[in-house]
Amino acid sequence: MRRKRHAAAAALVMVTIAGCAGTSSLVSAPTVDLDHVEVAELGFSGQTFLLAFNVANPNPFPLPIRSIAYGVELDGQRFASGATEGGFTVPASGQAEFAISVELDLLKTAPPLLYTVKDSLTRDVPYELTGEFGLGIPATEPLRFRSSGAVRFSEFGRQARKPH
Repeated sequence: MRRKRHAAAAALVMVTIAGCAGTSSLVSAPTVDLDHVEVAELGFSGQTFLLAFNVANPNPFPLPIRSIAYGVELDGQRFASGATEGGFTVPASGQAEFAISVELDLLKTAPPLLYTVKDSLTRDVPYELTGEFGLGIPATEPLRFRSSGAVRFSEFGRQARKPH
């Protein structure tokens, strides 16, 4: 309840300050990194992955995330994309985590990606992440994000070491 009041108060202050200029210029985009990918299920008819992300909010007020649109490339190949509801708040000048479950059929849709996934259990794989957050702050446009790095997959129930 207290978080909702803080978010509402921050939104009201931003709207008041911005006037007709809009609030999107007052809200800085968070940084988003792909923390790890967990292989939840591997089968011939489909594969399920859990993608875990870290979000850092550079703003001095909380960011209520209401929706997420994302795209993930691994080794230069499209791995997953989609949209989902957010339903979480990133604290002011703080961090939060969220995860997305992705179901794929790599044998039908992207056979070359199957080899990348197989190799990702033993080596760090470069990734590109793009997307946007829809906010629960009135009169704000979605905040876009883009990042890149390297990630190693882990098998279900076993955490992979974090790449450097």
